[in-house]
Amino acid sequence: MKRGRSRRIPSFRHHKASGQGYVVLSGTHIYLGAYAKPETQQKYHQVIAEWCANGYRLPVKPEELTVTELCAAYWNHAETHYVRPSGEPTSSLDRAKVVLRALRALYGHSQACEFGPNALRALRDAWIGQRLVRSTVNDYTAVLKNVFKWAVSHEMIPPAVYHGLATVEGLTAGRSEARDTEPVKPVLEAHVQAVEPFVARQVWAIIDLQLLTAARPGELLKLRPIDLDTTGRVWTATLREHKTRYRGRERTLYFGPKAQAILKEFLADRPLDAYLFSPREAEQERRADAPTHRRPNQIPCQKKTQRVVGNHYTTASYRQAVERACKKAGIPVWTPHRLRHNAATRIRKEYGLEAAQLLLGHARVDVTQLYAEVDQNKALSIVQRIG
Repeated sequence: MKRGRSRRIPSFRHHKASGQGYVVLSGTHIYLGAYAKPETQQKYHQVIAEWCANGYRLPVKPEELTVTELCAAYWNHAETHYVRPSGEPTSSLDRAKVVLRALRALYGHSQACEFGPNALRALRDAWIGQRLVRSTVNDYTAVLKNVFKWAVSHEMIPPAVYHGLATVEGLTAGRSEARDTEPVKPVLEAHVQAVEPFVARQVWAIIDLQLLTAARPGELLKLRPIDLDTTGRVWTATLREHKTRYRGRERTLYFGPKAQAILKEFLADRPLDAYLFSPREAEQERRADAPTHRRPNQIPCQKKTQRVVGNHYTTASYRQAVERACKKAGIPVWTPHRLRHNAATRIRKEYGLEAAQLLLGHARVDVTQLYAEVDQNKALSIVQRIG
């Protein structure tokens, strides 16, 4: 069911020939008993409630439900569940799509109640064979388990199916054929500076702000003047949408004097609800600075794609801009998310772990430690003093 679509509740009907009450659900006539009896009315409301709770579908007997039918039912649930308040899908929906597609391809015609630990391992081995990294394989495995957990909660399959899948442990480092990636490290400062000549001023401003605020890329891309509180010495922005919003947490960005100087460049004469960093503006500036321009009588070229330049950067377009700049600069390609590690390491080194935790917006210190590299010089100094 698509989000926002209304459903008409089928009415309670009287089958005069037999004297029974009935209701038509999903094209099926369901007879409920003698029309005039109170328990028949109660049975009608019970059937309707269960039909609504099952996604406006009649429940299928567990022994008859196929994996394809389970995938379709879970996808209907995921489309309405994994969305932000704005209606934009979250990354969880993309992961669900990948997992359901793989599950249906290998086991679509199988009975859902027969899907067990060995089938899960076979699917996991297929992902390993695709050279997916271990963390991704574990993520996909967790999504797959959640699909069957959801099915159990809706009484579509027996609980024993999910309990069996839950016994399959995740892959551990060095104990499987799945490849591991190197830990994410901060970007070398020289490599950060090297991309400046090859990116738009909007992209360079976002890079600078990430280094100053320890923000995630997506937390800066949709900033508008109306989001900023500029009344204090330190400006703030309490985000409407962020990674941990669904957990009831707030996320606030803090902008000191250097960050404010960057923002002021984009605040001038800008409507309150307009995005600060616009690729459309960047494209207009690039064309204005181009050494050659189209002649007045030149025939316009036909567009080769349906691509339209947006009014704010996405995480994908921002990452692409940085990656292209790295290639032009002749340096190893780095991704914007690594700048968060740069900022976390510097903040932890100069102001301590608690400050890094606050600015990164982490609820747990151990998560902050993944981002903040330990200051090796400090450790060496202590060891030298100890002897």
